[in-house]
Amino acid sequence: MASAALELMGFFLGLVGLLGTLVATVLPYWQISARIGSNIVTAVVTMKGLWMECVYQSTGPIQCGIYNSMLSLPSDLQASRALMVISIVLSVLAIALASLGMQCTLCLEGSPAKSRVAGAAGCLFLTAGSVALIPVSWTGYEVVQTFYRPNVPSSMKFELGECLYTGLASALISMLGGAMLCASCCGKPDNGRGRRNAGGYLYPVGGAMSGSGVRTTSQLYRNRNLQGVGLNLPSRGQTLLRNTSDSTHSSGRQEAHGGRI
Repeated sequence: MASAALELMGFFLGLVGLLGTLVATVLPYWQISARIGSNIVTAVVTMKGLWMECVYQSTGPIQCGIYNSMLSLPSDLQASRALMVISIVLSVLAIALASLGMQCTLCLEGSPAKSRVAGAAGCLFLTAGSVALIPVSWTGYEVVQTFYRPNVPSSMKFELGECLYTGLASALISMLGGAMLCASCCGKPDNGRGRRNAGGYLYPVGGAMSGSGVRTTSQLYRNRNLQGVGLNLPSRGQTLLRNTSDSTHSSGRQEAHGGRI
C-alpha cells in the first residue's frame, strides 16, 4: 500500500512538472526589461521568450511578434528551445509508461516487467527535469551577468521573468516525482506483484482430498529456527492422515473381533 501511494505521488508530481514546463516554454516571460536609470518611469515594458517577443504598454494593449527566422536566432536561444521541447517529450513518455507500470492500473498485471516499466518512467522524469533545468539556469545566469555589466546601457538590461521561476520549480518537481517512482520500484520483487512478506513466510495453499473430508496443506510455514537444522518434519496433512488410518484400522479390528464372538 505504501509503494502504491508513493507511485501515485510521483505520478502526480511528474504531471505537475510537465504542465509547468509546458507553460514556461510557451509564455514569453523569460526576460523582462529592467526599470532602472532612465527606464524607471516608462510606459513600455519589453518581454522576451523562446518563441516570441512582446511589448506591453501602460495604456493596456499588448503587441507580440513571433521570431521570423529560427536560424538567425542566437545559438543559446536555439539550444534552449530544443532542450525544453525534449523535456516535454520525455515527460509525456514518462506519463505513458507510468500509467502502464503503476500498481493501481490493470495493464501488465502479473507481468515481471510491470515494476521495471514504473522504474523506467521514473528515470524518464528525472531526465526530463534535468534537461529542463539546463536552459532555465543558463538563461538566468546570462540575465544576471548582463544586468551587472557597466558597459551595457540601461535600456538593454533585463530582469528575471516569471517563466524562469516556473521552469525551475517544474524541473525540480519532475525530478522529485521521478525519484519517488524509482524508489517505489525498488521495493517490489521480481515478479511485479507487490512487496515480499516480511520474515520470509509463505502462505499455505489449502486443498481437499478426494474421498475424504480431511483438508491438507501443500506447503509448510517456514521456521527460521529449523531452516539451518535440516530436520524432516511431517506435515499436518500427513499427521491427520496417519491418525485417521490408525483409527480406521482399530475400528475394523474391533468389528471383526466382535463378529467372531
